[in-house]
Amino acid sequence: ARLRRTAPLEGLRADVRSEWEEELRRLAEGDAFAGVELFGAYLDPRVPSLLDHLPAGAVVVDLEPGRQLAEAREIEQETLMLSEAESGDGELPRGFTSPMVPVERLGVGPAAFAGRKLLTASVGEVDGGLDLGWRDLDALVGRPRALAELATTAAGGTVVLATEQGERLRALISEAGVAGRPRGVDLVADLALDPGLCHAEQDVPSGCANPGLGFWLYSDAELFGRVRRAAARPVRRGKRGEATVQLEFQPGELVVHVDHGIARFVGMRLIDAEDSEVGGPIQREYLELEYAEGDRLFVPVESLDRVQKYLGGSEEAPSPHRLGSGEWERARSKARRNVQDVAEDLLKLYSAREARPGYAFEPDTPWQAELEASFAYEETPDQLQALAEIKADMEAEKPMDRLLCGDVGFGKTELALRAAFKAVMSGRQVALLAPTTILAQQHFQVFSERLEGYPVTVEVLSRFRTEEELKRTLAGLRAGAVDIVIGTHRLIQKDVRFKRLGLLVIDEEQRFGVMQKERLKKLRTSLDVLSLSATPIPRTLHMAVVGIRDMSVVQTPPEDRQPIKTYVTADDDALVAEVIERELERGGQVYYIHNRVKTIERSAQRVSALVPRARVAIGHGQMDEDRLAHVMVDFAAHRSDILVSTTIIESGLDIPNVNTLLVERADRFGLSQLYQLRGRVGRAGKRAYAYFLYDPRRSLTEAADKRLDVMSGLHELGQGFKIALRDLEIRGAGNLLGAEQHGAIAGVGFEMYLQMLQTAVAKLRSGVGADSVADVLSTPEMNLDLPLDHFVPRSFIRDERLRLGAYRQLAAAENEADLDSALRSLRDRYGPPPAQLGNLVFSLRVKLMGQRLGLRSLTTDGGDLVFKVDPDRLLDVAELERRFSGRLAVKPNRLLLRRQGEGWKEELVRFLDAMAELSE
Repeated sequence: ARLRRTAPLEGLRADVRSEWEEELRRLAEGDAFAGVELFGAYLDPRVPSLLDHLPAGAVVVDLEPGRQLAEAREIEQETLMLSEAESGDGELPRGFTSPMVPVERLGVGPAAFAGRKLLTASVGEVDGGLDLGWRDLDALVGRPRALAELATTAAGGTVVLATEQGERLRALISEAGVAGRPRGVDLVADLALDPGLCHAEQDVPSGCANPGLGFWLYSDAELFGRVRRAAARPVRRGKRGEATVQLEFQPGELVVHVDHGIARFVGMRLIDAEDSEVGGPIQREYLELEYAEGDRLFVPVESLDRVQKYLGGSEEAPSPHRLGSGEWERARSKARRNVQDVAEDLLKLYSAREARPGYAFEPDTPWQAELEASFAYEETPDQLQALAEIKADMEAEKPMDRLLCGDVGFGKTELALRAAFKAVMSGRQVALLAPTTILAQQHFQVFSERLEGYPVTVEVLSRFRTEEELKRTLAGLRAGAVDIVIGTHRLIQKDVRFKRLGLLVIDEEQRFGVMQKERLKKLRTSLDVLSLSATPIPRTLHMAVVGIRDMSVVQTPPEDRQPIKTYVTADDDALVAEVIERELERGGQVYYIHNRVKTIERSAQRVSALVPRARVAIGHGQMDEDRLAHVMVDFAAHRSDILVSTTIIESGLDIPNVNTLLVERADRFGLSQLYQLRGRVGRAGKRAYAYFLYDPRRSLTEAADKRLDVMSGLHELGQGFKIALRDLEIRGAGNLLGAEQHGAIAGVGFEMYLQMLQTAVAKLRSGVGADSVADVLSTPEMNLDLPLDHFVPRSFIRDERLRLGAYRQLAAAENEADLDSALRSLRDRYGPPPAQLGNLVFSLRVKLMGQRLGLRSLTTDGGDLVFKVDPDRLLDVAELERRFSGRLAVKPNRLLLRRQGEGWKEELVRFLDAMAELSE
């Protein structure tokens, strides 16, 4: 509540306001999310600092205070500049206050430390003369005599063994012949430790000692020879950001009504209707749809789930249907037949995989736990969930075919590495297929470093290897001496043979050609396959959605990742020079993308002329292998400042010091490409910038304009899955399953086609006969017309797009719990709900109850509520008449319940509950 009072949102654009309101809600609930530190400006300035928690007399050592102040000034200037620019664009509230302490207050005088001793020094002075007595510890693993000597050490000081592996520690102490059991302590609470041997059931990253203070602290690293971290903390997650296939629509766009076909969405319309019992007009809000020949259809907002955005298979937009003409029924019939054929074909392809027994990998070994514990970062909840799903698939009898969809830099490679290690521990070989030589080389380096110290042989097949090295690797694969091989499409050529291949990992499968995909399709029937993708292409996305492939989505950003500041702007020499100079000033590097090899030298000359002090390198795929490798190694080592390159950096390249990206002629790139390129920066916790440049002298195509518009609107991390949907929206769904599906998709729209296919596949998989798949969307709409003002008032949500989103959220509720959750979300974002919104929620709750009962309609006739009942449903009408004596009239297929006074809504709910109890 205090945040809402002290954080006015004046001056924000409508499309940004909702995000701010959502983040304020999450902040109030205690959630952590990217950018949470920005709200420090609104918190109580009297909140104590770290220094306030230090005891009096503590020694504070400040290393290189001059350098710290210089960096602080740079950050302050950058933040103020950004705040000013974003306030002007309506992305920050007017008068936004920076959360940072002003640099002039970061003095190092004694007053700042309130009686605590301050020492300042440079790093060199620390290395040479400032010795505070702290030392690293030697490992005790494999040295029982050294462990036994700890008992002697503990007699004159405090020795703490910090580990959560109590049973293993007791065995270790027993083997070393140490008498007695360590005393239990808490490293946080027991700061004044008494002499003796102690056990802290806590996790610390590494040990240390200060003999002068008589203190020794041993961790898992010294005791057992490995790093062990606590499992990731569970994070409360709402539905925000979850994968969905729903596409939003705006006024003027084409939509599909499930029952009436393609129309143009005109907008929202508030309409009055007279009700004699109420004695005045009843207001309801409708979607206004325009059909052919000027016909209009008004759809009540509670039936919004029957309306979808139209997404066809080509750039040519279809004409709206004529109401009552039979056009829509013919289009549905065509799609129905097509769906049936496609569903059967898909199931033939994937039933072969499910029918053939796969290899069930062994449960995790101790080495698996050790490898995972040595990961330098804390796993996100998404990563842990995805890892559990991958392992369950691998341990099952049928071959795995799982798509791991995670944003760039969100930890997909680490999960693939753990899966590969699990396969090797079960005696199987692993192949990792990457789309580019550079990415294959980077995967090879990561796998080699992470698996160093384990009996696992990792090799790479790429053009960076000599003929002799390639021959040796191929021989090792045939003999089973190579456990993990990483390579490009060279891996799936016929001369590559494995002794016992068990797992295939495919990075960015959409980047491979038709021939390679056919080869992969054959491998899928018997192998476990894990596909990695940041932006799954429509076909892959579709396969995952309809349940033929399994999918795991990693959408939680790593702890220190910041959103990438993205600009779409005209190409201008002054801007390019300023952007590059700013990055060089803070010690960073720059990617400059020019995607034509023929003119890349000219582009590099331009960059050199604009920033003469910069060291410029050039890299592209047509360069000699050794020269390209040399360029990339030099750039990674910061021996050059700017890499002018083609899109060879697009996938997987990870150089943390590069935090500015400029893309020339960005309008020529696909949406997924732009998103992948953007993901090459912002990987080291520093604020990163991406500039997508277009030639102002050339006009953009409509599709290019939409792509750039999508990129400029990305404000959060973890948008890869949504990018795939927007890419699908822009490019059309014509290539979803092949040319023969084009007409069927165009006839009913992508969203409806997908729903039909999803249901058809589900029914065929469950063994239901083909005849029952006649029409998956044949469930009739329940007509609901209650004498209530039920809508979302414009005074409650002013922005039309956000109001439509609220209606969609409410109409999509599948049960009362979903409805309550949606209402809570709206209350948190916009405040106490008005009476009209409460009435809308009541109407939707009644509709959900009626649909479960099979009601065809619930309307009013004068003072009666009229229930039209499914004639095939058996209902104990006599008992109903007895319970509601004098108020219920029974007609053929209809029930009339008299409305009585203010309590008629409660009476209606009791009547529906009674119907549910007395029906079969």
